[in-house]
Order: sequence, then structure tokens, then C-alpha cells
Amino acid sequence: MRVLVVEDFEVLARSIGTGLRREGMAVDVTLDGTDARDRLAVTRYDVVILDRDLPGVHGDEICRQLAGNRCETRVLMLTASDTVEDRVTGLGLGADDYLPKPFAFAELVARVRALARRAAPPLPPTLVCGDISLDPARRAVFRAGRRLELSPKEFALLECLLATPGLVISAEELLERVWDEAADPFTSAVKHTVHRLRAKLGDPPVIETVREGGYRIGPP
Repeated sequence: MRVLVVEDFEVLARSIGTGLRREGMAVDVTLDGTDARDRLAVTRYDVVILDRDLPGVHGDEICRQLAGNRCETRVLMLTASDTVEDRVTGLGLGADDYLPKPFAFAELVARVRALARRAAPPLPPTLVCGDISLDPARRAVFRAGRRLELSPKEFALLECLLATPGLVISAEELLERVWDEAADPFTSAVKHTVHRLRAKLGDPPVIETVREGGYRIGPP
């Protein structure tokens, strides 16, 4: 899951970014609306956490543009005001959800996950391939009934593969979906993470490397 945090209060922005990364999400953080608009033009995000009062381009304008372009990115709007009028205005601009400050971080995570599910084609509650099952809500993976302890990146990578069984996903796409802008595009992070994931999944192996293509799980 790729998330963009747009919040001009740097301490809060960095805190949200750090917390969401611990939840296994790939997170980019920006402090002004102009930079946010530029990022949205070149990167596909599942969810944007958007403050309304931003320097540069106002948060309302960013929300309006996303809604007007009919993109699949979902918008969670943040604001210091909790009036009914503000909520109605934000939702009227095209926001998918609205969260007043201050908020409980657990609620923020739950809302982001709910919006991300709406940003992608519907998936079953549990992703299954053979004797492997992944439960996104519980953040749990099992093989042959045995629970596996995966790192956030291993979990996210496996989730991406299981969401499209039989299809090849390139290393570049996995890097974009599982990591964030800090990742070096020439890094071997995907290769190393796949190696560790294969070791934890055990035999028989289920993740196939497709020459000059990427990775696939399940039959083509």
C-alpha cells in the first residue's frame, strides 16, 4: 500500500509517516501543497492523508483536482475543525473520509486501510494460494496451518503477489508499491526480500522468478 501524507506541521507529518511505516505501508511525506500536487502527477498512491490548510496549493484544491480527474486515489482529509459544516464541505470537495485533529492513531490506521481497500479492485477477506493464506485485517500469514512471522516488507510483498495470482509483477512495480520514495531504484531490496520470504515460506517453493519479467505466485 502506497500512502502520501500531506501535512504542514512537520512533527505531526513525520510522526504519521513513521507510524504508518511500522504498519507495513510505503509512505511519502510532504509539507506543502505544491509539492504534493507534483508527486500526485507522477506517482500512483492508494491513499492521500491531506491537511486542508496547506502552504502553496490549498488542500481543498488538491482534493478537488483528484476528484475531477476521477483517479482511484482515496482522500482522507485532516482538519483542526470538527464542525458539521467543515465535514460537509470537505466531503463535498470529493474527500472519501474526514478525520478531525486530534485523533487516535489506531483510528487513522483503520481508516487508511479501509480507504485502501476501496482504491483497489475488491479482494476476498483472506488471500489464498494452495496451503498459504494471508489475512490483511489480522496481519497474519499461515502455511499449512502454521503461522509465519514476516517483516512488514515481506508481508506487503507477499500480499501484492497473492492479490494477483498467476500474474507476473515486475521488481520495479513491487519497489513502487511496497517501498517509498527513499528506496533506491537500483537497489536489490526486492530480490533480497523475496529471498527471505521464500526461506520463511519453506518448501515446496511457491514464488517463481520470471526471467526479465519479475515474480509470480501461483500457476500462470
